[in-house]
Amino acid sequence: MINKTILLNSDSYKYSQYNQYPKGTEYVYSYIESRGGQWKHTVFFGLQIFIKEYLTKPITQEDILLAEEIITAHGEPFYREGWEYILEHHNGYLPLRIKAVAEGTVVPVGNVLVTVENTDPNCWWLTSFVETALLRAVWYPTTVCSNSYESKKIILDYLNRTGDPGLIDFKLHDFGARGVSSFESAGIGGLSHLVNFKGTDTVTSLLYGREYYDIKTAGFSIPAMEHSTVTSWGRNHEVDSFRNMINLYGKPGALVACVSDSYNIYEACHKWGTELKDDVIKSGATLVVRPDSGYPPEVVANCLRILDEHFSHVVNDKGFKVLNHVRVIQGDGITQDTIDRILHRMETAGYSADNIAFGQGGKLLQGVDRDTQKFAMKCSSIVVDGVPRDVYKQPITDMGKESKKGRVTLYKDETGLFTDIEGRTDVQEVLETVFQDGKLIKDYNFEEIRERAVVVY
Repeated sequence: MINKTILLNSDSYKYSQYNQYPKGTEYVYSYIESRGGQWKHTVFFGLQIFIKEYLTKPITQEDILLAEEIITAHGEPFYREGWEYILEHHNGYLPLRIKAVAEGTVVPVGNVLVTVENTDPNCWWLTSFVETALLRAVWYPTTVCSNSYESKKIILDYLNRTGDPGLIDFKLHDFGARGVSSFESAGIGGLSHLVNFKGTDTVTSLLYGREYYDIKTAGFSIPAMEHSTVTSWGRNHEVDSFRNMINLYGKPGALVACVSDSYNIYEACHKWGTELKDDVIKSGATLVVRPDSGYPPEVVANCLRILDEHFSHVVNDKGFKVLNHVRVIQGDGITQDTIDRILHRMETAGYSADNIAFGQGGKLLQGVDRDTQKFAMKCSSIVVDGVPRDVYKQPITDMGKESKKGRVTLYKDETGLFTDIEGRTDVQEVLETVFQDGKLIKDYNFEEIRERAVVVY
């Protein structure tokens, strides 16, 4: 098995930087922020996974020897003395203090989310060394969580106007397990989505919820067909495959999802409403028809119209139509733009957002990168021979990359969250110490994270 020691969880150039700071450097203080990007807010999440997985376990002499072998052969210097100092004086635990905003907090971009500093002056080099791993541990789950959150805002807006906002938990389903780069990405990204919703087909996210946030079942799913379980029956027996599904899983109160575009989605909708109508109604289940090809707004609108023709509808107290016995899930081509287009077309046609759910795959868990929200970790303060110094960069070619100065943190008052206080004293710091010297200080509960991640328009 690969040794996942923190000693080998960095960029190559980091190994040559232990002696690049000014002589007499004792402490290095850095922060992580989203400098801007696609959305105006981020939903902070996922740091606890990294802390529990990597920072609560001590390094060993074997780790040091392995890292020295690999890094020196790689062409970089290795600071063996520094790591053996940590092993001898700190029992292998990293002398770091990490403070962070509470997980699930919705934070405007441009504000500090995390700070990190060494707690032993002999380990001044350690703060910068962990940047690679720590920044990745923050930007990926936070960006996925923010991506999911932005979709939630759109869907909830339409539910407020046309339907029941209480249905929001299951309106965006995670189809992303096969579309990510690794098992770990599926677990971390999938759990990040579940901060905002409760529907998922990414089983790995359930494991990560149990392991790192002590939640027994973070998400739920329903029986569903795929194209092979339809087409294996042959084109002339498509109806038989559908009927078999209803017979297997249709029961009062259940949801049964059937992909229906293997040949002709509109013809399939007519079959559902004619040959299979009695089977659906007698089962007591709610049929969920899944189109999986074509231009989503047009296909969804046409499917709703055909299904309405056969199953009819009721009109809710907001004046919009809700189909009887049947719903639609659109799982192809889903982005925030197509979600909005689909729901707008439905609203225009008089259909409630209650009638539809969305499934999203790679665009949910993999369609983000560090630049989506312009994440960066920067040093903002050092202490040299007992004297603090502000540290910052200010590139004239891109002032958007200007960094913050001093021991920056995050504050709040009655108006919200912000970083700069301009000498004010009527503010409260909101960053909490979550890790110090090998110990997890704050262990967040997943349900409290969900409660914190309320929608802010």
